[in-house]
Amino acid sequence: MGEKLVMKMHRPAAEVSTISMADIAFLLLTFFLVTTVIQNHKGILMILPPFIHKPIDAPLPERNIFAIQINSADQLLVEGAPVSDLVGLRNRIETFILNNGRDEKSSDNPKVAVVSIKTDRGTSYREFISALDEVQAAYFKIYASQAGVTPEEFRKLDLRIPRQAAIYNRGKAGIPMNISIAEPSRAGH
Repeated sequence: MGEKLVMKMHRPAAEVSTISMADIAFLLLTFFLVTTVIQNHKGILMILPPFIHKPIDAPLPERNIFAIQINSADQLLVEGAPVSDLVGLRNRIETFILNNGRDEKSSDNPKVAVVSIKTDRGTSYREFISALDEVQAAYFKIYASQAGVTPEEFRKLDLRIPRQAAIYNRGKAGIPMNISIAEPSRAGH
């Protein structure tokens, strides 16, 4: 007999179809965009003064400014004297604001008293916020005292409720929250 004929069949190589790859990538992208939760950072809640086109040129006597400086090493200078921490700062600010001209080295009255915070570019965010919190806490303590409530109760007042708005207005009467946050200077200057 003869030779056996052996026929080899040629199979085409297996391929992955890339026609729908763009569709799959688009669907995955859409899925992740829809399901991703983006954190909402609140920032610092402060009411800014209205914009004034023409700057105010009225001089402000030094006695009406309570100066807090924080350098790039987070060291504090309060009213020209170095302090090691923020302990007692709240009471000093309260005394300054409510001076009403009694002490010649302190504010004339609460309407013109300004608490100034000045930092260096290297000052840590934590130290700046701690100082700002102490200043605001001093104001809230004064407001709460005028309103006849605790500082915690004053901060929780809901201004949409008329009775609570009246307490809030009574607390803030005659004492604006004058906080000056100066532009940071270069570290060491």
